[in-house]
Amino acid sequence: MEYQKTIKKEFRLTGPGLHTGRTVTVTVIPAPENFGIAFRRTDRTNIVTQPALADNVGETSRGTTLGTGRNSIATIEHLMSALHGSQIDNALIELDGGEVPIIDGSARPWMLQLSRVGVQPLQAERKSYTIKEPLHFEFAKTGSVFEVEPCDHFSVHCEIDFADTVIGRQTADMNDFSEYAASIAPCRTFVFLHEVEPLLHLNLIKGGSLDNALVFVNRDLTSRQLKRLAKIFNKDERLFKVHDGVLNTTDIYFPNEPARHKLLDFVGDIRLVGMPLNAKFNIYKPGHKANNAFARYLMEYIRKNN
Repeated sequence: MEYQKTIKKEFRLTGPGLHTGRTVTVTVIPAPENFGIAFRRTDRTNIVTQPALADNVGETSRGTTLGTGRNSIATIEHLMSALHGSQIDNALIELDGGEVPIIDGSARPWMLQLSRVGVQPLQAERKSYTIKEPLHFEFAKTGSVFEVEPCDHFSVHCEIDFADTVIGRQTADMNDFSEYAASIAPCRTFVFLHEVEPLLHLNLIKGGSLDNALVFVNRDLTSRQLKRLAKIFNKDERLFKVHDGVLNTTDIYFPNEPARHKLLDFVGDIRLVGMPLNAKFNIYKPGHKANNAFARYLMEYIRKNN
């Protein structure tokens, strides 16, 4: 029998949210068996605990947001990915604001904390679902395709396609969770340079920086453009460099880091099904909106076939 898991003791991480730029402290707390994973904001008078389920997702633009309105909690995917990658079944996440901190743009800071505090087995049997037949799901709005093959454990093959950009077509694989910490968790979120200013105009990425995102550049930059970027990021223009199509002050970790990050996001978003899944997922052009639609599809499939 495989037992449910939580963490041995609580931990905290503090940092700015990617989109709001506001500093938020997240406290991850051990939870009892059969609790699941849930979030709640402590900065509200009426504190509402929201289970981390795909049905409760209210927004998927540039991230996964749990809930709607005043109690919403944005950008939960990297923390959810780390919890899933660590095979944590039960945890309560408290925040004193409306967005999970972006930290370095990956799941690694969460994994480091989870490793530090340790995993605590519980007395109840782990609830998982094994998909025993091939499944096919398409999300036409984004051209995303999800194929499921029967498997006795969780694995993912991810393909992304940015054919007309410096990224191009890339693939990434995770054969089982033993590969997650070293090969997937460190991979950072990314954006194209031409997306930066429109996102700022939408009042987003206020907490974005060259320390927590890879910025890809599809063309050479003029001195005027460099000066403009320096103003946007509040940095000396002499600090900027473009190397292999990446504008950053850090080097890319893996040649296929964008594909690995999309896989990271999927690991977080698919955990919103509400339980661990045993299957091989072949995913093409995943994204938060498509991931959430697929997770909802799987939840309905499990309800009908359980």
